[in-house]
Amino acid sequence: MKKFLFKILFFYFFFPAIPAAADVPQTQADRLKEAGDLYFSYEPEKALNAYINLSKETQNKQAFLNAAYIAMEQNEPKKTVDIATAAYRAHPQDREIIETAAEAYLADGQYAIAEKLLSELPDDPARTEFLSINLARAQMGLGENDLAKYNLKMAARGKTHTALSNYLLGLLYEKDKDYQNAAEAFKKASVYDHQFIEAKKHYGAALEKLGNYNEAYRQFRMIYSSDKSSPEVARALERLRPRLTRPEKEITGGKELLKHTFVKPVIPPAGTREIKVGLGMRQNGKPSVRDKIHFLPSHDFTVTDAAGKVIARGKARESWVAVLQSGKAHLSAPNGKKYPFSKSVTVVPVSHTEGEGHTIIVKSVMSGAGMTWASVDDKEYRGKLQILHNPRQNTLVPVNIVNMEEYLQGVISSEMPTKFPMNALRAQAVLARTYALKHLGKHRSYGYDVCDTQNCQVYGGVSAESERGNAAVESTMGEMLNYQNKPIESVFSANCGGITQSAKEAGWNETPYLNPVSDYKDFDFNNLQPYHFKELLQYPHDAYSRYDKHVSMAAYRWTRVVDEEELRAVIKKQKKDIGKITALIPLRRGRSGYVSRLLVKGTKGTVTLNKENVIRNNLSLGMLRSSYFIVEPHYENRELKYFVFYGGGWGHGVGFCQTGAAGRADAGQDYKTILHHYFPLAEFASAAQEED
Repeated sequence: MKKFLFKILFFYFFFPAIPAAADVPQTQADRLKEAGDLYFSYEPEKALNAYINLSKETQNKQAFLNAAYIAMEQNEPKKTVDIATAAYRAHPQDREIIETAAEAYLADGQYAIAEKLLSELPDDPARTEFLSINLARAQMGLGENDLAKYNLKMAARGKTHTALSNYLLGLLYEKDKDYQNAAEAFKKASVYDHQFIEAKKHYGAALEKLGNYNEAYRQFRMIYSSDKSSPEVARALERLRPRLTRPEKEITGGKELLKHTFVKPVIPPAGTREIKVGLGMRQNGKPSVRDKIHFLPSHDFTVTDAAGKVIARGKARESWVAVLQSGKAHLSAPNGKKYPFSKSVTVVPVSHTEGEGHTIIVKSVMSGAGMTWASVDDKEYRGKLQILHNPRQNTLVPVNIVNMEEYLQGVISSEMPTKFPMNALRAQAVLARTYALKHLGKHRSYGYDVCDTQNCQVYGGVSAESERGNAAVESTMGEMLNYQNKPIESVFSANCGGITQSAKEAGWNETPYLNPVSDYKDFDFNNLQPYHFKELLQYPHDAYSRYDKHVSMAAYRWTRVVDEEELRAVIKKQKKDIGKITALIPLRRGRSGYVSRLLVKGTKGTVTLNKENVIRNNLSLGMLRSSYFIVEPHYENRELKYFVFYGGGWGHGVGFCQTGAAGRADAGQDYKTILHHYFPLAEFASAAQEED
């Protein structure tokens, strides 16, 4: 066996070499840097040749690791095996080399050799979890399912790849028709990472086999909320609906508000402007279709038309409804009287009690459009309620009109966990204010300034407010960030995965203050090499964004397993039919690790995905958490079965890192220090001055 492992295929010696400069001797470090620069200049083939040439001449360990990493990324598993075998021969006792060789054989479907190599590795508690998963994958390929189960159970005790180990364990139980244990494993995977939609789908299927139709329906309904394109999910919902033993609304959730909340009025700085927020919007920020808007003001109110004329008056806590019928809109009072309107009406409650604010409950508002946690709930809002009649889309559009500081109180707790340290919340408040001022009028064509979804900033009104969130807004009232005397593009993501990426790398316009900054505590990005991404994603280093209080670790490191058949269907529906998927090849990866261009190869053609949001939305059901990932194929009986994604971060990774901010605040940094880290060129300014 060792003799086999040591052999190097003949063609490896004939890879083209990159000649060194004639008169300038280069050190190995110089050549490693030069090859790395080629990779990050989006020339992976030239980089691969440079690393191969260096490894042949010097036996340099890093050159071997980089060459194997790039060959794997370029979907050349046999070349990867040759490189890894040569590396193993040169460094037979090196752990990283042995792991790399094992993964090369694993990706090439040579499970017996992969298992043998993995078994040679010395014990290392920090790496045992991932070792156990790879051993299990090799054993699954060999049909040694009992051994695979044992290793996956061992891996499931870890804290980094919990979702993956439980998911693979669930597949084995499912194969044995042990649906009880399968359901438990899939549940653990989906609870650890609620974005692991494949786990939810298998969990729902196992529950259906067990006769738990209500919970099975709820799981499939969550998947449908995030991605309505799967025929399999639609069929499951149709199949389960007649078997429900409880009302559908009760199963899928939906909060009903029966009474108003006492709120104190917010007294903003002089000159603070109002903002119009579209409610219950679609994922892209555009109006959803609705023909009724049911609302209940907390205090006596007036209703004005588009010209400002009072057309109706109502009492506190009365239930009114706006109706669109046969293309015409009207308000319906509790006594049955109707008030027709053409363009819009505005509901204006008034509190005459000092220190008591007013609110309006709006029934059945969509939240989290396009996400697994999407729901339709009653919501409560400060300020005024405007109802627009949009004849072009034949819909009614609810719009909340509030002052900027009231708006921010409904944003902070929707965008960041309120148990995060106060200085993280304060930093978020400054950014939310800056974002709103920068994007006033973003959806002006639909009659509102901003939407209430992630297309703008998530806004939940009074229903989402919290004491800590409100305190963060009040303690930073009026503060914003400027660059060259204008509000910055204060973008943020839930977790940057250890380092932010530049706006340019994300496929946006190049922006001076949106460049990569690191959150790592123990990794020097000045000496970054391509193979480090594999290490960073599979064996997470310490970072401020690894903060795990009140937030799932899946936001920092995540895994997904996407079946080839499922990916084939996604590409066919959203792009074109390219037959069976044979490879996913990153064509461009920035120094932050995020993929900005990816080639999907099929038996009948190819598709190129550009920009991080396009990549995230076209490689799975729902969406991937980020475009910072590496991907490995998994074969069964020499046939590509699924792709395993190892990813980092949640969101686009540009600008402010919310979890990183929490880690920094937890370490004692104040909100201004935190903001200067993520936006080093920005300056603090007063929103009131900006508006003057």
